Amino acid sequence: MLKQTENGVIINIKISPNSSKNEIIKDGEIFKIKITSPPVDGKANKSLIEFLSKTFKIPKTSIKILKGETSKEKTILFQTDNTEKINLLNKTFNN
Repeated sequence: MLKQTENGVIINIKISPNSSKNEIIKDGEIFKIKITSPPVDGKANKSLIEFLSKTFKIPKTSIKILKGETSKEKTILFQTDNTEKINLLNKTFNN
């Protein structure tokens, strides 16, 4: 689920665009992130990064989509070495 690297923290998620609200849910072994934006012209990706930035208080410029730009399954990199933020990511994505 969550992997720490020298560049930051990497997570694999599944995005669900056009949802009624933005939220993170656990679906079996997979974490889904529901986003209200449609998957058109990169709007869902932009909203995903904004949502993650607000949720974890990490700058948008420090959150990158490594894999899955045009897919529902994505690999996200949080470029941070802040222990508090890493602990919050661990708590959220290792339940």
